[in-house]
Amino acid sequence: MKWQGRRQSDNVEDRRGMSTGGKAIVGGGALGIIILLLQLFGGETGQNLAPVLEQFNQGQQTEQVQERELTAEEKSMGEFAATVLADTEDIWTKIFQENNLGVYEKPKMVLFSGSVETACGGASSASGPFYCPADKKVYMDLTFFEELKNRFGAKGGDFAIAYVIAHEVGHHVQTLLGTSAKVRQLQQGKSEADANKLSVCLELQADFYGGLFAHYNNKYLEEGDIEEALSAAHAVGDDAIQSKMQGHVVPDSFTHGSSEQRMKWFMKGYKTGDIRNHDTFSEEL
Repeated sequence: MKWQGRRQSDNVEDRRGMSTGGKAIVGGGALGIIILLLQLFGGETGQNLAPVLEQFNQGQQTEQVQERELTAEEKSMGEFAATVLADTEDIWTKIFQENNLGVYEKPKMVLFSGSVETACGGASSASGPFYCPADKKVYMDLTFFEELKNRFGAKGGDFAIAYVIAHEVGHHVQTLLGTSAKVRQLQQGKSEADANKLSVCLELQADFYGGLFAHYNNKYLEEGDIEEALSAAHAVGDDAIQSKMQGHVVPDSFTHGSSEQRMKWFMKGYKTGDIRNHDTFSEEL
């Protein structure tokens, strides 16, 4: 993706390497890996992610590391992330205006390492990227993308990062449009399997919004960028994760969608470029 020398968002809080002066939840070993596998692309699960992490990490608290200077590579990745967020701001402002959706409220993005405190509670790097609707912020530990490539077989590349950021911003759009609140209401009183299906619809819609971002950002794409996004989407499909983690797949437990579904809805957003095609809820999953 062509990004050097372009506008960077002012809505980025870079907390990487910073000391909080207090206790932080840490996820490590087999537990951290399991949580990472189960909570990839936290999305709306950011609301209940922190209690889960805190419950499993009781007695495993430690002092945050001392403040340190970021490496040149870390600084470059932060600048890239800020450029992508700026692109989402421009794109969603345009989409909201064109479709009479009101004024687009820009989210903030927090870059962190190790652990982070949010309005949804504390979380560790093991949670993967997530969006917290309580403070309307996207949380990113950029080391996640090495995990995505090395552990889950994604191709890597900068547009894999752009896809994930766009996906999480998609959850912010769902919060602004009231979709997330409606889904949470619909999930009440339903069986776990039926509630999971609604969660899948929400996540696939965020993938569709990620595809919309790619469509509107097409002039900055380079050869192979879409393949990088699709590779990332495939790697974090529920079936791919479950197959790697437990050797078999349980569709009723899916919360984010299969690899095929995630790639399909990303491509639908990319190819159509039309937010009116965002209804993942009426199609049979």
